[in-house]
Formats: sequence, structure tokens, C-alpha cells
Amino acid sequence: MNIVIREARLEDIPQIQVVRNTVKENTLSDPSLVSNADCEEFLFERGKGWVGETESGIVGFSIADLRENNIWALFVHPDFENQGIGRKLHDIMLNWYFGQTKENVWLGTSPNTRAETFYRKSGWEETGMHGKSEIKFEMTYNNWKNRKS
Repeated sequence: MNIVIREARLEDIPQIQVVRNTVKENTLSDPSLVSNADCEEFLFERGKGWVGETESGIVGFSIADLRENNIWALFVHPDFENQGIGRKLHDIMLNWYFGQTKENVWLGTSPNTRAETFYRKSGWEETGMHGKSEIKFEMTYNNWKNRKS
């Protein structure tokens, strides 16, 4: 299967929303909490995003937020997990992020999920809790630049 990773465009938002609301972990309690306008703001005003696309459409996406030094989203459709799409989206996003700033970047994810394992294996360091129920991870510029490929 051929997967293309490219910068997200405005017309991708409906498919991004489908992927976000299809995931089995780190689900939204209410899908209306993340609107198309929110996606547009994070993609084009606060940061940048990328999509993983196959012949059938968008199967994953990532979004970095420069304003809050945060990874706003990294999700892969359940039918396309374990194919390296998340890794590619993660890496292009962090390469871009640390090309813009050397500030630490953080994210929150639910404990005991595959996402938690993914971030630990990717060199993210746990720094406490985010909110009541998420683990907070940080990545530093030096840790990213000096990681083992």
C-alpha cells in the first residue's frame, strides 16, 4: 500500500475529523468538543499539520501547536495501525516543530494505552499529569536531535 505524508490542507478537515472520531483509544467524550473551526485554527494559525493518505483517503494526521508548545493531535485510523504511519507523522511533525523553535514540546495522553507506549519508545519523558487523567510527556530539542534513529 502506498502512503503519502503531506501537509494538511483546509479541505482535509472533514476526513481528519472522521479519523479523530474513529480511534479506539484517547477518544473524545463528545465529538462536538473539537469543531472544524478548531482544526482550522490549529492547522493554519497556531501551528501546522500533516496527513497520511492512501488511495482510499486520509488515514492519519498530526498537528503541532506552536502557541502552546504542544502536540495537539496524532491519530491513525484503527484499520491502518501498526504500519508506520504514526511514526512518519510524528517524525515529520517534530522535525518541523524543532525547526521553528528550541522550546520543549509537550503532550498529554491516557495511561495504559498504545499511545503511551509509543511516546515512551519515541524518547518522550513523563513529567507528571495533565488534567485529572492524562500523563504529560515532554520532548526537548536536544533529546529529539540526539535520538537514535
